[in-house]
Amino acid sequence: MRHPPRLTALLGGTVLTLVSAVSAAAGAGSGTAAPPGCSVAYSTVNQWDGGFQASVVVTNNGAPASSWSLGFDFTGGQHLTQGWGATWSQSGTKVTAANESWNGSLGTGESVTLGLLASWSGGNPAPTDFALNGLACNGGSTPTPTTTPTPTPTDTPTGTPTGPPTAGAPELSVSGNRLTDPSDTTRRLLGVNRSGGEFMCVQGHGIFDGPVDDAAVQAIADWRANTVRIPLNEECWLGLDNILPEYRGAAYVDAVKALVARVLAHGMTPVVELHWTYGQYTGPSAGCSDVHASCQKPMPDARYTPAFWTSVANTFKDDRRVVFDLFNEPYPDRATATTEQAWACWRDGGTCPGIGYEVAGMQDLVDAVRATSSRNVVLVPGIAYSNDLSGWLAHAPSDPAGELAAAWHVYNFNSCASETCWTSTLAPVAARVPLVAGEIGENTCGHAFVDRVMKWSDDRGLSYLGWTWNAWDCSSGPALISGYDGTPTAFGIGLRDHLRALNGR
Repeated sequence: MRHPPRLTALLGGTVLTLVSAVSAAAGAGSGTAAPPGCSVAYSTVNQWDGGFQASVVVTNNGAPASSWSLGFDFTGGQHLTQGWGATWSQSGTKVTAANESWNGSLGTGESVTLGLLASWSGGNPAPTDFALNGLACNGGSTPTPTTTPTPTPTDTPTGTPTGPPTAGAPELSVSGNRLTDPSDTTRRLLGVNRSGGEFMCVQGHGIFDGPVDDAAVQAIADWRANTVRIPLNEECWLGLDNILPEYRGAAYVDAVKALVARVLAHGMTPVVELHWTYGQYTGPSAGCSDVHASCQKPMPDARYTPAFWTSVANTFKDDRRVVFDLFNEPYPDRATATTEQAWACWRDGGTCPGIGYEVAGMQDLVDAVRATSSRNVVLVPGIAYSNDLSGWLAHAPSDPAGELAAAWHVYNFNSCASETCWTSTLAPVAARVPLVAGEIGENTCGHAFVDRVMKWSDDRGLSYLGWTWNAWDCSSGPALISGYDGTPTAFGIGLRDHLRALNGR
């Protein structure tokens, strides 16, 4: 779902460019030590059993250069698996990050944050010796490793509830066309979206829009919701330089993990979802001309999205109560000439007609998740902003874990917004795999349309989540609440009362 106009102002900064080290200051006498040409801060952003995500911030202290190469050694047997912001390679213990074509020109006094994913076993010592263009850097490492994530921690983090978690958020699996718990009881995902994590960080305003403390999450539970969908931004999670330092990397990851923990502690299922991504698209229905993750793009990008899902899956793979939603609203159909081209792009990615960046297809993302050994349920959306699932069964990605569900979105202004369309295009999918309406809503400030969606879904035992639990003006977009204490808008009353009727009050 696109956001109210007040949320579209972008952070007025530009990407900082990585800079290089050079030789000693001009005029230094013989025997005078050359000043270090660069400084490096290395930190572990996120760590799990067998893998980790690291940030490498390099600052140039010397003269400009036209190209650069950063080198260091992994001394604990670590092995590089993915990286961004540079062309990465590893030979033995030696790791090298060379500039990309677009950031090879290096100025004095500038910095950039590179990122990497790597495996480890036994120990994960941080590198301490770095060299840029062959010259040693000072500074070195400032490791801040995190332990394997525990979504309901024994040591309660600030702002999370005390005491044992409320029963109600089971481990989930796919059984035929049902979502089931370990006792094979059917579970429906019924709840809300908690928007903010996809746009606040890239706009330079924070991490979430409004409070996400214990009281705010309790207010969602008071509606008798059992699920909260949490939209995310890949550049913020991966810690790219266009995001302010306080809202990226470890700060962002820790905030998301804390919100997931609070949702679980209140007995609700968290759905972590990738909403905004990198890649410049200016074709039909473009949300922005920005290359960065500042609006909805037609498809995920091959540069960063697989790394995002590798990191997210590793973070939550030990807790199957957490559900993964691969990508918010694909719309390759707006860029391609035919629907078949759109579905092929959707599944296989690569070079897609009308899209100027390399695309990561749904199969690429499923593969990235499963390569971590995660068996979490994965939601795979359709095309046409997730409103069209007509080709979903014929083009569905392969999942070795057998844990895929279909996701769709429906608003009163969508093409497929009638019971006739739902029955003809969605019911066949729902007969084969679990079907989750990740977003339902209307732009009328009323609830007559979502009442119809909920009835059609209830009659078939399907799942749905209202957009959105944010205190916005419902006349500028579907907003369920006018206050984070759970005060509903005229639109939100329909969902609140229906959830309470279904789940008891």
